[in-house]
Amino acid sequence: MRKQYDFSKGKRGPIIASPGKTRITMMLDDDIIEHFRAEAEAKGMGYQTMINAALRALLAKPRGRSKDDEPVTIGALRKVLREELQTS
Repeated sequence: MRKQYDFSKGKRGPIIASPGKTRITMMLDDDIIEHFRAEAEAKGMGYQTMINAALRALLAKPRGRSKDDEPVTIGALRKVLREELQTS
């Protein structure tokens, strides 16, 4: 290497930072990583991009209880039983 190069003010890492992205360290189970790597290889994209998309899809789901999560009322149970008994 030439003597005229001065790396005293050099920084490690990418030269241009990715806007809107933050580098983190995260521990994930091996089977999760293997799943995303295999799926990413089949689709020809990065596994980290797929993990990001999966997290984004989870956040896009509406929060709160769905109709399936609501408790069954006596009136609703009676209605279902009547319908079932009529079809039998």
